[in-house]
Amino acid sequence: MNELLSTAIVLENKRARLEPLHKDHFDILKTIALDPSLWQFSSSKMNDEADLQQYINTAIEEKEKGISYPFIIYDVATGKAAGCTRYGNITPQHKRLEIGWTWYAVPFQRTGLNRACKFELLRFAFERLGCIRIELKTSSLNIKSQTAIEKIGATKEGVFRSHMINPDGSYRDTVYFSILQTEWPQIKQSIFKEYI
Repeated sequence: MNELLSTAIVLENKRARLEPLHKDHFDILKTIALDPSLWQFSSSKMNDEADLQQYINTAIEEKEKGISYPFIIYDVATGKAAGCTRYGNITPQHKRLEIGWTWYAVPFQRTGLNRACKFELLRFAFERLGCIRIELKTSSLNIKSQTAIEKIGATKEGVFRSHMINPDGSYRDTVYFSILQTEWPQIKQSIFKEYI
């Protein structure tokens, strides 16, 4: 797992292209990332360009430590940057990681782009990295995100109460989901058949 994650991973299908996030993406992302509606349920603070710079720096620092692998997302049809996502909480000894920290500019939401991205991320994690478990989580208040996670075949496992502290100081309950390696072949054939 570590060897593959130390290379430049590019994932692509007919809808989405994911490339490794790097500092040069700041100028591209600042045109779409500073919309407050994108961060309503996030544990990240994104009020200005300094926050975006810190967000990118933190993602890259975590990549260097081997605990995260951030991507910038492009919409293939338009060639435009659409958002970001990442593998996080990478735990090679347990063959587990999380897919998250995902956000899309408003024009790309509810277009199928997220599903296309999740297919590539899941396929690579299960089929190349050898993961046995993929975790996804979101705020208990973020119903749209919970629905999207369930639509890709993830199983809701439960709620971690007062799991995180939001940027405004309030406590966040977090809903956890997972997909197991044993479930992936059926999910791939049924939910993601258009990308096979």
